[in-house]
Order: sequence, then structure tokens, then C-alpha cells
Amino acid sequence: MKKITSEKDFLKLIDYHFPYENGHVTLGRGDDCSIISTGGTVCLSKDLFLENIHFRRSYFSPEDIGYKSLAVNISDIAAMGGTPKGFELGLIIPDNLEPDFLNAFLKGMADLANEYNIILAGGDLSRGPLLGISITIWGEPESGSELIKRGNAQPGDILFTHGPVGLAYCGLHILESRPDDIKNFPECVRAHLHPEMRVHTAVKLAASKVVKGMMDISDGLARDLPRFLNASGPYGADIKLSDTDIHPEIKKFAQLKNQLPHELAFIGGEDYALLAAASADNFKKLKNSFKNLVEIGIVSRTPGIRLNGNSFNKAGFDHFSR
Repeated sequence: MKKITSEKDFLKLIDYHFPYENGHVTLGRGDDCSIISTGGTVCLSKDLFLENIHFRRSYFSPEDIGYKSLAVNISDIAAMGGTPKGFELGLIIPDNLEPDFLNAFLKGMADLANEYNIILAGGDLSRGPLLGISITIWGEPESGSELIKRGNAQPGDILFTHGPVGLAYCGLHILESRPDDIKNFPECVRAHLHPEMRVHTAVKLAASKVVKGMMDISDGLARDLPRFLNASGPYGADIKLSDTDIHPEIKKFAQLKNQLPHELAFIGGEDYALLAAASADNFKKLKNSFKNLVEIGIVSRTPGIRLNGNSFNKAGFDHFSR
């Protein structure tokens, strides 16, 4: 069997063994959520949050671990324009985890769940060497609205974001390798430890019925933008990140690393911002109705990504890359 060297290789293996749809599942793998046809419409998603892979207890508080493990799942529901309704929780708990830690961990998770009136419906527990969290979450479209699938963007459409890109990526590097600088990068660090959710904005964008695809930016624009474009066809994009679009802390971090700030912002990772597309005319209308929508580029018939006029071939995060 061929060696697995990327997420794409692993997904091909999954596709070999499992079908995409069966009449009950009407949208399978490849988008932010699956869509299940019941009496109504339900969207379903699942994420793992594993110690020393997705977080470290050395700099994550228990509350932030609980919060973020649920938040990354909520973000997938929001990316479809859905409202989260409930979740199930699988926990692997190491022997050295103190009760106070678990109490604070569950409080961080419960505070976020209560904010969106999401119920914990069940789950499973196990002992193990490291802390691991597995969450399955589901949601529904708002009344009169529909879930937004990828695959409808066309050349000429405007690509836009809601929420900063690149902050969490810089925050991770500060936490991992420059802990003495944490106080100088509070927004970057917070973006990584405690990302902001965008459920209400996403639901309203879906209700506008002019958004032509939406997703959450979890692996960074460099990795997620091609996924978004390829759902529609063999399209590319011309991206422009202006100086005013880039957070001052990213610019400061770029100076420390001797890198270009717009490239750091584009590579990103764990932003949990929204990426979406709309026609040029409809985007103008959206800009008048929504705060903090940032135009970042345009869908092109020419394959490939061009960032600020230059071809960009660097990839974002991939669990299976080396």
C-alpha cells in the first residue's frame, strides 16, 4: 500500500472504503459539516482536540481547553450558516489530571455551551496517557434559511472574510518558542487560546441568500482557500492583503521573524474566521449590512493563488505533512 504523506492521501483511503451518501446523508465528506435528512435538515460535524497535538497544558488553562475544544466544533456549524443545537463528548482522561482541572475544564466548555443554548446530550469516558477530547456536534438552519454549501463560487465573485486572519498562527509561535514575548502579543495569544465564535454573523449571512459558499478558516487561508475554490471548479484566486487589513501584532511578529506580514497572515492557521464569496454587486449590499467584512480578492478562471501580485505556492497546516 502507498505510504500516506498528506491529508489528501488519507482522505483517498477513506473514500475507497466508505460511500459519500446513502439517501439519509445528503452531503458527505468534503465540507465543514455533513448534512443529514431527517424530518427537517440537520448538519453534523466532529473534531478531535488532543494534548500535545492541538494544545499543551503548559500554556493552555483548563478553561481555555474546555472552551476551545467545543469552539472549533461550533465554528464548523457556523460555517454552514447553521445554529448549533447539541453535542456529544468523548473524553480520554489521564491519571494525573486533578479534579480541580476537570472542574475548570468543564466550566470553560459549559460557559460556551450556555452562551449558545447548546445541550450536552451524551458521550463516553476512558482512561489514557494524555488528555483527549472528541466532540460530535449538530445544528440546524434558521427558519426560512438554508445551509450554505461550498461549490457555487464563480470567476468574478468577490472573496471576503469576517474575522482576523494570521493572529492565531503568530500566537502559537509566541507561546511555543518566545514565551518571554507573550505580554507583547496579547491579541495573537488570545486568538490562539480563546478564538472568537462568529455564529450570529454566519447565520445572518446565510439568511441573506446571496452568499455563494462559506467555510471556517481552520488550517489557514493558504490551505483552506484552495479547498474552497476546488469545490466549485478548477479555479484560482487573485488575493490582495493590504497593509490596513493586517493586524499590528502580525506586523510586529513579522519583523521579529524577518518575514513578510501579508504572507504570515495568509498562511495563518486556527483563525476560525469566516471565508465566503458573493457576486460583486451583492458584496456591496452585504458591506452595507454587516460590519467588518473584508474583501480579500476575486475568484479567477486562471488556476493557482496569486498573493499581492505574486504566485503563492506555500501550503498551510496539514497533520500528515512533514
